[in-house]
Amino acid sequence: MSKLRIGLAGLGRLGQRYAMNLARAVPRAELVAACSPVEAERAWVRDTLGLPAIHERYEAMLADPAIDAVFLVTPTSLHPAQIAQALDAGKHVFCEKPLSLDLDECRRAAAHAARSHRRAMVGFVRRFDESYRDAFRHIEAGGIGRPFLVYSQTADLADPTGAFLAFAPTSGGIFLDCSVHDVDLARWLLGRPKALKVFASGTVAMYPPLEALGDVDNGIAIVEFEGGRRAMFHASRTQAHGHDTHTDVTGTAGKLSIGRNPRANRVEIADAGGVRNTVLPSFYERFAPAFVAQATHFVDAVLDDTPFDLTMEDAVEATRIAVAMRESLQTGHPVAL
Repeated sequence: MSKLRIGLAGLGRLGQRYAMNLARAVPRAELVAACSPVEAERAWVRDTLGLPAIHERYEAMLADPAIDAVFLVTPTSLHPAQIAQALDAGKHVFCEKPLSLDLDECRRAAAHAARSHRRAMVGFVRRFDESYRDAFRHIEAGGIGRPFLVYSQTADLADPTGAFLAFAPTSGGIFLDCSVHDVDLARWLLGRPKALKVFASGTVAMYPPLEALGDVDNGIAIVEFEGGRRAMFHASRTQAHGHDTHTDVTGTAGKLSIGRNPRANRVEIADAGGVRNTVLPSFYERFAPAFVAQATHFVDAVLDDTPFDLTMEDAVEATRIAVAMRESLQTGHPVAL
């Protein structure tokens, strides 16, 4: 098979980015179908990409024998059932993170994939960012000795309109929505250790409606792993300067940092206001090339029958830790894992 024929489910803001990447930027992918229950989204993909098959119902797209694999960029609550449906229909599956907001559903989805003759992968895009991959290679080569401490953060630009509050009730909370990326990075960079204990806390600094949801707009957490390894996480929705993702890894022989100074480009401005640089507004601009690399990895691994860099078990474990962080936040007590 020279190309992987793909159907895409979900055509919201991120789904449209995936659609354009698969149609235009992933060499061995062929986007042949898409589906959305929203007419405006179907019109967008029809007008923008001219796909031969556009469906209102997911089940109708799965019935198409011309499709080899599906990409799911749908609401998280739908992921486990849609993964199972796709696998049972004989399609390979790529699913946007998180796998689910419910740990038991995560485990069932992973077990279903393990029994299937088709393959499934959950996307944690930061693993495909070239700076993070370079850091991983440096750690693997022993460049900082034995890594034992990670600090990682996901901090989003404040939205004065509060538009994200419409999504907040179904997001799973700030740790599942934002920090699950950092959790996966920490496990990867520390060598996939087993998590033992979690403690989390947080505050509502700008968006009072979050209080009724048991959520916060700034959260911090500490995870204790086996072997004396530790990770600290910060998640925020209130940054004034732009999107700020960065990670520090400390080892017995050194330390490295990824993204310590968030910046849009290499321009530095010096004037009466000081010396500064501009910052990207959102996660997508920061990780746009990584989204292409991630999709390319999935397509190539399926076509070449090579391993995925991430397993379904990685997705389950990241969710297990993030769920424990949410529980600790809401109870005010450490959670043993």
